[in-house]
Formats: sequence, C-alpha cells, structure tokens
Amino acid sequence: MAATSFTRMDHSTAEQWAVIGAETAKNQVRVADRMLDLLRSLSSITDGFATDQLTHCLQTATRAERDGADPEVVFASLMHDVGKAISVPNHPAIAAEMIRPYVRPAVYDMIRVHQDFQGRHYYHHFGGDPDARERHRAELDPETFALAERFADQWDQTAFDPDYDTLPLEHFEPLVRELTRQARLF
Repeated sequence: MAATSFTRMDHSTAEQWAVIGAETAKNQVRVADRMLDLLRSLSSITDGFATDQLTHCLQTATRAERDGADPEVVFASLMHDVGKAISVPNHPAIAAEMIRPYVRPAVYDMIRVHQDFQGRHYYHHFGGDPDARERHRAELDPETFALAERFADQWDQTAFDPDYDTLPLEHFEPLVRELTRQARLF
C-alpha cells in the first residue's frame, strides 16, 4: 500500500484519499481497543488516593449510570481521567480531546473543565481558588455548566471508595465500542 501512496500531501490524489478513508474506517475498531488499553493502564496509578485511577474512573461511570445519565455522559465519566496515563497536570484536556469525536459538545466541555469544577472540593488545600469553576460560567451555556457541576459534585468527587460496589470495565466495554464505532465530523 505504501508504494502506491503519496509522499507529500500536495501531490496526493482523490483516489489515494479514498483508499486512506476506507482503511481508516476499516480500522476504527482500534480506537476502542486503545481507549480500553489506556483505561487498564490506570490500574497502576494510585498517586496517594484510596483507589487506583482505573477504579476511580469505573466508580465515576458507575455512579453516573446508576444516576440515570445518558450513554455519552457515562462514556465520558469512564474516560474522564484517562489522560492521567500520560500527564496528570493536563489530563482533562487529553481526555476531552480523546472523546471529542464521539460525544456532543456539552459532554466534551464537561470533561474539558472538570478539574476546575472538581476544585471546589480540594483546591483550597493547595492554596487554589475553590470557585475556579466560575471562570467557566461565561463560556458555557447554563445546561453545560449544570452538567459539569453534576459530574464533579455527584459522581467524580465521590468516586474514591474502595468499598463501593463498582461495575467492572467489562460492563462498559460494549458502550466504549458502540460510541467509538464512528467518529463525528466537526
């Protein structure tokens, strides 16, 4: 395949892009595989919490699902801290961009801003502003702001309980596969 493809984009043809598009669509299944692999890798990250980060993500998604959240919100709740597999300081941006093609804009924004919303519960311990979420009030519509509050206050900040009846990753795998089956175009 590589021999028939271009070496510079400005020398490409529509036919070559048709092949690339078909190959990309055929291999879309790997997105779910990679996301699930990254989630599994969080089982080795505790960083002082009472649960590892995989358990935390599973608990957050379990709480969202049990509270009646829609599938995109449950998926995002599961994926919200997956960026910690790469970098803790900017994990919200990493996770948000990973899920962006698979969720509506409000859910993307919920994950993008979740650390500042979560900050209400711990920023003061680091000398930060516990009302950091207010910085996002002007940029988010009221429904998205309320969704981000619900996520942070009801599901995320409460999901560090080693004794909680947490659903396993296998429970969420069909959801991950279904939502990542096809990317949305922006």
